[in-house]
Amino acid sequence: MDIAENAALVVVDVQKGFDFPGLGARNNPGADDNIATLVDVWQASGRPVVFVRHDSVSADSPLRPGQEGNDFKDYVEQRRGKGAGDELFLTKTVNSAFYGTPDLDGWLKAREITQVVVAGIQTNLCVETTSRMGGNLGYGVVVAYDATYTFDVEGPFGWRRTADEIGQAAAVSLHGGGFARVVNTADVVVGASAA
Repeated sequence: MDIAENAALVVVDVQKGFDFPGLGARNNPGADDNIATLVDVWQASGRPVVFVRHDSVSADSPLRPGQEGNDFKDYVEQRRGKGAGDELFLTKTVNSAFYGTPDLDGWLKAREITQVVVAGIQTNLCVETTSRMGGNLGYGVVVAYDATYTFDVEGPFGWRRTADEIGQAAAVSLHGGGFARVVNTADVVVGASAA
């Protein structure tokens, strides 16, 4: 696959609060390692990296500002500021990084970036919403599926779905709906190395 020389890696909500107990079973146990690999590849190649943090406005959320859960996971924090390329840190209070501060769309356009690779947490929420909006805005969106994860969830009518089912449904919706190309981390790394 083709990864542009200036493709931006968008790392969504890789925060400590997602490691707290009570969220239920998760999928993709290797996702954190894959996210770290993508950041390392992007930084080594001088490509731009966007670090997105969710600042929840919910009083009971571990992701609200001032709480330990709002902080980036250590492996992400340790990598911030280490790359040769441009870096953006943005915060958001909703699911899409395109509704964050500063303006992601404006930042990408100012750098003539037309392709984004999305990784992070949660597959079916902020990763999916950011990817859908990116597709709607005309970006070539690639989702590194195994560099994302989510949790078991209960919906209406007592329906329960496992994290695997939820993650796969999000991937099928993104890929099948034409919003993004959903691949694995290894595919992205090979594509980035070939550029």
